[in-house]
Amino acid sequence: MLPGDIRRRPPLRELRPEDCSAPAMPNAAPPLDPDGHLYVFGYGSLIWRPGFPHEHMHPALLRGFHRRFCLWSRLYRGTPEAPGLVLGLDRGGACRGVAFRVRAAEAPPVLHYLEERENPAGETVYHRRSLPVRLLDSGRLVRAVTYVANRTHPAYCRPAVEEAARAIARGVGVTGPNRDYLLNTVAHLRALGVKDSGLDRIAALLPEPSQAPVVAD
Repeated sequence: MLPGDIRRRPPLRELRPEDCSAPAMPNAAPPLDPDGHLYVFGYGSLIWRPGFPHEHMHPALLRGFHRRFCLWSRLYRGTPEAPGLVLGLDRGGACRGVAFRVRAAEAPPVLHYLEERENPAGETVYHRRSLPVRLLDSGRLVRAVTYVANRTHPAYCRPAVEEAARAIARGVGVTGPNRDYLLNTVAHLRALGVKDSGLDRIAALLPEPSQAPVVAD
């Protein structure tokens, strides 16, 4: 079975505020910033579909990593037969995104939700890290939870732009077409004033929807 071959697993339900009111299970202390909040750095679909309650969303900058389509998706945006691609943080450069501020009391269920979402079925596709992130609306530096691509996982890849565009054009998974994932991310980054040239190059190579390759049954 291919890595990530989790057939027809239902999409993860978004976390509602009432889900955060139950007593937290005993576990390690959540990685809160010294200001007493949890911060979560979003650089892809979290920007436009966070799925968890938060107090505020700040424009933010992470240094040392860049956004890249570097993980094959055989669940959310593809299938084992026609894998799509999802974004990860890869080494080097910098990444503009957002930082969600979460109340300390809601941190444990939010972290549990994120782990289920980013690493379904217990696979370590991403490493959860606590990294320094600059809040661009205040200049403050905070510690934020973010998910970095696991370079040792078999889903890790570094496809050329043309190969990435072909995979994204045909990919459809339990959360929808891969092209929607790309185009939503590009649109929301632009709304934040962020131009990601790597994503723009891939988007420019996508065929029109009527010309998109048909995914075989």
